[in-house]
Amino acid sequence: MKNLHSLKDLVCKLILDIAPEADMQSLDPNEELREELDLDSMDFMNLLDSIAKETGVNVPESDYAKVNSLQSLTEYIATRR
Repeated sequence: MKNLHSLKDLVCKLILDIAPEADMQSLDPNEELREELDLDSMDFMNLLDSIAKETGVNVPESDYAKVNSLQSLTEYIATRR
């Protein structure tokens, strides 16, 4: 299992694939991703799809509120791998 730091790096890379203009250096890992990066619902779905392909972790719609920040998303993936 990858550690949290490498998972966070992977999630950041996947975010940049979807939103190349995102400033990951200034992103607060505890703030809501969609607001911080101005992601629409389709961008968010694409991010979760990319995460599923890369990690094998699918996030059901019922858990979307649990993965709203970089930190919570990284921890969610780590506990389900």
